[in-house]
Amino acid sequence: MPARHRTRAAVVLAAAALALPLAAGCSAAQKAVDCARLGVEITNDVDDLQRAVTDAAQDPGKADKILDTLDKDTRKLKDKTDDTDVSKALDHLQAAVANVREAERQNKAPDLTPVKDAAGELAKVCTSK
Repeated sequence: MPARHRTRAAVVLAAAALALPLAAGCSAAQKAVDCARLGVEITNDVDDLQRAVTDAAQDPGKADKILDTLDKDTRKLKDKTDDTDVSKALDHLQAAVANVREAERQNKAPDLTPVKDAAGELAKVCTSK
């Protein structure tokens, strides 16, 4: 994982850890912690996707598996949130993932920029809650 992503993930986890004592008995705080945790998972999935696309010649099915994981993690977070900003970020991420899948179906090199942007948007929204 690149240092920038590790730093961002560490900041998100630290924020979640600091919020955890405050979360006792407070569902809004717990939702924020859940959002932060799943945001880190999604960021890691995006990093894995970047590597899989780069190494597609060695393992052509790996990107599909990671896209499946991204879909699963995104749905998991979407089911847990009622926050419109988080939902909007998740919608952007789902659309970006669908575009990557379509590019792969057409045997084109996928543009991961929208996926990275949407994951960054999600991380920002989750940590601002």
